[in-house]
Amino acid sequence: MSEHIATLGQLLDGAGTQWRAFDIGRHITKLDKKQFLAIEQAQVPYPYPLAGHAWLAIQFWDSQASKEPYVWFLKFPLDEQSKLVSASRDHFANMVIEALGSEITGEQADGKLDNNPYVFTPNANKLAAFNAQLKVLLKQPASKYYEHTQLYFSGDLGFDDWQSVALQGIADFALRLNHDNNLANLQNAWPHLPLEVLQPLSAMLEHVEIPPSLSELLVAYGHTAIENNDTIALTAALRSLSKGQAQGLCTQLVDAALSSSVGTDSDVLLTIAGRCFAQLEEPERLHIFMDNCAHHQQIAELFPSIFADLVAIPTIRPHLLGLLRKENRSETLARAIGRLFS
Repeated sequence: MSEHIATLGQLLDGAGTQWRAFDIGRHITKLDKKQFLAIEQAQVPYPYPLAGHAWLAIQFWDSQASKEPYVWFLKFPLDEQSKLVSASRDHFANMVIEALGSEITGEQADGKLDNNPYVFTPNANKLAAFNAQLKVLLKQPASKYYEHTQLYFSGDLGFDDWQSVALQGIADFALRLNHDNNLANLQNAWPHLPLEVLQPLSAMLEHVEIPPSLSELLVAYGHTAIENNDTIALTAALRSLSKGQAQGLCTQLVDAALSSSVGTDSDVLLTIAGRCFAQLEEPERLHIFMDNCAHHQQIAELFPSIFADLVAIPTIRPHLLGLLRKENRSETLARAIGRLFS
């Protein structure tokens, strides 16, 4: 089997499985198979690099079997143009074939890849969001925590009773906003939610294409947070908005944040770079954003790490490189850029 395998797609097809691939580095985003093949063949850069790697979830199932699907969480290094380093992918594929042969589903597959260097475990938030998303895709019922979470967001338990709400329940709720009265209940509950719920909830909503009505509420909430210098509430709003259907509303809040007194706060800047990166594809906004980074107190750490993060994103890279040559930059930004190359 091994001599014919050039891609993970071929490995999975050859084993007779149905499969799909997701990026789970920034947002959880399904990669279509044509796009995934082009990434694997290094014809296109990886669209969502994070820390020099592609962070993937590959879900696959035996076409005959009725068992639960398998998931591989894999991280592969990318080169300086954000293209997949194919030697690592080949190494992984060979390790799979050695460990499992062509039987990549079934009892003997369990635990065989535990020490594989390309396998990783996502953090608790990401894992809960991914599980919730898979259940929706597979038309399976949500976890046993879901109904209690629905009850919490309806307000019937009182919003102080957050300790009884499970993380997986919050994920199931966030990924099923179009079920029952979930959206309306969330919109009514939002102003009353304690931080202990708001933070994990925003970590789930950042993977959801939320409807415009919720985005409008979040923009208003974000503006209030800016007026109150409340960076925790602002970053929760930005995260929750970041994958919404109404990207223009996300842009409005990013612009308001960048032009405000909290516009050089590191949490705000890191949230925009990490989650609202699509807004930074616009060269003028990117310029303002990088200028804010240059004016941050801990510029020595923050500026180079954000620069390295954004220059790897294919849709932002040309604009960021263009900024290096731009004439009308502030003295502070010019110095910060100079330091990158000294």
